[in-house]
Amino acid sequence: MRSLQEAVGVAAARSGFSGVVRVDRAGEPELCTAYGLADRGHGIANAVDTVFATASGTKTLTALAVVSLVEQGVLGLATTARSLLGEDLPLIGDDVTVEHLLAHRSGIGDYIDEDEIGDVRDYVMPVPVHRLATTEQYLPLLEGHEPVFPAGTRFAYNNAGYVLLALLAERAAGTPFHDLVRTLVTEPAGMVDTAFLRSDELPGRAALGYLSSEGLRTNVLHLPVRGSGDGGIYSTAADLSAFWDALFSGRIVPPRRVAEMIRPRSEWPEESRRYGLGFHLHERDDDVWLEGYDAGVSFTSLHRPAASTTFTVISNWSDGAWPTVRLLRDHPDS
Repeated sequence: MRSLQEAVGVAAARSGFSGVVRVDRAGEPELCTAYGLADRGHGIANAVDTVFATASGTKTLTALAVVSLVEQGVLGLATTARSLLGEDLPLIGDDVTVEHLLAHRSGIGDYIDEDEIGDVRDYVMPVPVHRLATTEQYLPLLEGHEPVFPAGTRFAYNNAGYVLLALLAERAAGTPFHDLVRTLVTEPAGMVDTAFLRSDELPGRAALGYLSSEGLRTNVLHLPVRGSGDGGIYSTAADLSAFWDALFSGRIVPPRRVAEMIRPRSEWPEESRRYGLGFHLHERDDDVWLEGYDAGVSFTSLHRPAASTTFTVISNWSDGAWPTVRLLRDHPDS
């Protein structure tokens, strides 16, 4: 039987994995290894402290920023989107609440239909990506989408809902959304290398996102120049480990709020999982995780509260982090 590190190395070589794999037990790193190149054009290797995009992993940090504002009384779970939108986005129903949006139960139309996309690398944003840098600039992206079902009646994963949450948080608090995530989530969690970075001015430690396992073409034309509520956070494997420790010790929001967020709100049988408020949940046990997948991005960080174990896989091309997490989770040494 191969050791855990040997098994990961064999799987990485077989798939051409590019990124970082980390396992923590009881808050201490047991395995942390980097593979592949952060910058292929200059031959710069990924390192264990390389900064990677996390795509929809951002949604969980958005949810925590919103719930922090709920804890402060700035927002309520029952606050309606309409109460803060005014005349903007008239197709969003008057009964859509913050809680509906957090749980992907709002029924609002999405700006991207993931069921219709065969390959995320083929998707192009409907507005020029350089015009998507502040949350208010996302308004044209959210315009004109008819509701698909009445609010609260069922679950449907929705990117637009989390951009809308960012907009509502920003308007309610009177503070730019990116600053809210920093002050309410990443700073309390000690996530020192986690931030919304612009794709056109990435720092030296950030990995470029690539569209295929080989070649130099990056995802810079496929994603907003700076993300918002549904994606765009860059982070490191170490910061993701710090996140779980901070979350369950109550340093981001109180433990009763954490319990509320990881309580299953919806079944998601198509993906063999459940969903809470901003968190993916195992269909049977207590596994809870963040996940992101997009052009040039593949990311999963899974935590087992009962075992105090975290598996983080973060990659700079769309190779699917989840199979590696499953290998980690199911290995006998885990």
